[in-house]
Amino acid sequence: MATDVRKLGIGAAALLVSSIVILAAGTMQTPVPDLLAGVAALGLAAGSLLVGMSEDDAAV
Repeated sequence: MATDVRKLGIGAAALLVSSIVILAAGTMQTPVPDLLAGVAALGLAAGSLLVGMSEDDAAV
């Protein structure tokens, strides 16, 4: 099966950035603004969806 490298790369980047935001806020024990936490959660969801759909004929 062929992989769409662009979807895979964008999805991996979204997962990485969103994970860093959430983990950094947890380790520094500082409150995260609600808007930033919402964007990070949506970034995790969108990133995992893009990675899952990066294969041809993928049904997610």
